[in-house]
Amino acid sequence: MSMTTIASSRPRPEPLPEPRRPSLTISGPRTDALDHVLTDEAMTFLTELHTRFSGRRHDLLLARQRRRDRISNGADPDFLPLTAHIRADSSWRVAGPGPGLEDRRVEITGPTDRKMTVNALNSGAKVWLADHEDAMSPTWENVLGGQQNLHDAIRGTIDFTSAEGKEYRVGEQTPTIVFRPRGWHLTEKHLQFTDRAGQQAASSASLVDAGLYLFHNAVELVERGSGPYLYLPKLEGHLEARLWDEVFRFTEAYLGLRYGTIRATVLIETITAAFEMDEILYELRDHCAGLNAGRWDYIFSVIKNFRNRGPRWVLPDRGSVRMTVPFMQAYTELLVATCHRRGAQAIGGMSAFIPNRRRPEVTERALAQVTADKQREAGQGFDGTWVAHPDLVPVARAVFDEALGERTDQRHRLREDVQVTAAQLLDIPSAGGGEPGAVTDAGVRANISVGVRYLEAWLRGSGAVALDDLMEDAATAEISRSQIWQWVAQGTVTAEGTRLTRARILEVLDEVVAGLPRDPQDRVDDAVDLFAQVALADEFPTFLTVPAYTQYLVERGDEGA
Repeated sequence: MSMTTIASSRPRPEPLPEPRRPSLTISGPRTDALDHVLTDEAMTFLTELHTRFSGRRHDLLLARQRRRDRISNGADPDFLPLTAHIRADSSWRVAGPGPGLEDRRVEITGPTDRKMTVNALNSGAKVWLADHEDAMSPTWENVLGGQQNLHDAIRGTIDFTSAEGKEYRVGEQTPTIVFRPRGWHLTEKHLQFTDRAGQQAASSASLVDAGLYLFHNAVELVERGSGPYLYLPKLEGHLEARLWDEVFRFTEAYLGLRYGTIRATVLIETITAAFEMDEILYELRDHCAGLNAGRWDYIFSVIKNFRNRGPRWVLPDRGSVRMTVPFMQAYTELLVATCHRRGAQAIGGMSAFIPNRRRPEVTERALAQVTADKQREAGQGFDGTWVAHPDLVPVARAVFDEALGERTDQRHRLREDVQVTAAQLLDIPSAGGGEPGAVTDAGVRANISVGVRYLEAWLRGSGAVALDDLMEDAATAEISRSQIWQWVAQGTVTAEGTRLTRARILEVLDEVVAGLPRDPQDRVDDAVDLFAQVALADEFPTFLTVPAYTQYLVERGDEGA
């Protein structure tokens, strides 16, 4: 019997599509540094970082927002019960400083444009915090140009000639470089990441900044007897530190570095991170040098988290929130004690006062203020401190030279006398902001004036600006605008009897702008619109730099004119 083959009436299944390969696409304009920085090999490495870690980053940012909402609605932060065993275990230690990072008595901070890079390297400081975060306006040119300048600085090939013909050269003794990338919350919109599902989004600014710095310089730094060192900003908890540690582990394996080569110093500059210092050190323990007291962002974080909690939680004029108020003193004392218990370095923060070479009386006052600030830190047991101006390096060094003697740090001071409670960290009402007269008309005007002038400079590409004999950056600008938001939201009345309403703030804003010098190239109008947006919106904008970056540096193509 013959057999008849019967064809199936069912259609053949479509072949499965080939898995999409994740990719990064450059959408920013060409710059002088682009070909040197965004090489094919560097782009491959950045793509690997995003493929592995961008999803976790997104989840952690969602968790941030949920916790912030809980605090704003009345749930106080506290030490975590689930990690009590980490805090109680006295046996573990962090890796500590790497080669060239042992002595950090004076660190100078600043952006990475070419002139500032040369000045920082010639400052006489022990460490240069090369800043791609609060002191940098993240124009595409600044982001890539800063990476090129760091590449040249590490190899000893950097110099600078001004438009007037003045030449800047680097001397023989230079600081150890610690690079600060942008925080987890920020994006780099000039690099678009496409994942395996074909979804496209802006890349992580943290992964771009840190990835490029490590890819181009880590091996070179090790060969020169130093190492790849980072400052990690804006962390809000230990799980965010864990993600950084995983990035470091992958990077070391990818670049063929010995495990533990990368060392990080974490800025404790949020109220939630203050409750997780031990846990943050623990997560990064094989890659950790220490912690830093990021005072200005810490104040901003307090305002942001407690903004809706009533008049008692209002802070007074910005200049009145000193490091000696109880909640700030508790935070810094806990930081030193926690660090030294774990063998970590504790680095102090930056006093905003700066000298003015044309006004001797201002310089004299600044030197006195900075000296007192550094004496307080040295007395608490800090191992080093920040300054923002080269003229302040000798002042801070003299204080810490006296405190340290022959030692390179004070980690032997365990500060066993320090027993900080959650109540002390949350003793914000004792700063007196809710008391009559704590907020003044002058304080309101100063916040508006500083906020507008800083944003105007930021939109033109400058992230660190000297205003009224103080060094302002994104962190201090955040305090200025968030105080305005909170004062209006809480119906604050000034010492002079002025009720702070949206209408009143707009009146002062107009008065401030009327007194500003103008020229055809200024960005004052944009700065005014931006300040009103971040200081008077119905819902509190989480960071002023987010809308500033998206609306002005990217969407309008304003690349730091």
